[in-house]
Amino acid sequence: QVQLQESGPGLVKPSQTLSLICTVSGGQITTNYYYWSWIRQPPGKGMEWIGAIAYNGTTYYSPSFRSRTSISRDTSKNQFTLQLRSVSPEDTAVYYCARGYSDWGQGTQVIVSS
Repeated sequence: QVQLQESGPGLVKPSQTLSLICTVSGGQITTNYYYWSWIRQPPGKGMEWIGAIAYNGTTYYSPSFRSRTSISRDTSKNQFTLQLRSVSPEDTAVYYCARGYSDWGQGTQVIVSS
């Protein structure tokens, strides 16, 4: 049973870079042919797919986030990361990491505020 756990700061100041880590256990992020995603849910809004990194390291980004997002991985730690640059209060949300559509972390609340 794969498990995913998000970690990172709960509070980020406007214009800074938000960095989150997803630690995976019970499965390898290099296993064919899984995709590992970052998704968020702002308060009172629906889910937003941010982007993903595939089993082979290829990255995919939503057009809405592409210009200020980087997703990377550390295979030695079985982790993948999200960096979201130039954040604003509109980036306040619960951020989730996921494998495919069925396996999700519990989510981590991020507030962007000065």
